[in-house]
Amino acid sequence: MLDLEQNIDKLHTTEMGIKRISKNIEIKSEDVVSWCKEAVKSADRRMLSGKNWYCYKNGVCITVNAHSLTIITAHKIKGGRPDREDCLTVKEL
Repeated sequence: MLDLEQNIDKLHTTEMGIKRISKNIEIKSEDVVSWCKEAVKSADRRMLSGKNWYCYKNGVCITVNAHSLTIITAHKIKGGRPDREDCLTVKEL
């Protein structure tokens, strides 16, 4: 399992991931990966649950695979608050 902060430059996604993220959070950035890297760096909250990191910033949750550092998806949070607070397997940083 890789440390997210120390390996921020290794974050990446697939072409399908870029389309999914752009659609889900309606970002206008040409470089979705750079946008996500900045959001992860400045996240209000980062949580590790199972095999994924969940990074919360400005009402958006970015999901990153903890082993490969692949940005899986991003989505808007209903009500703007993390919905995984009560997860018992969460390790908060």
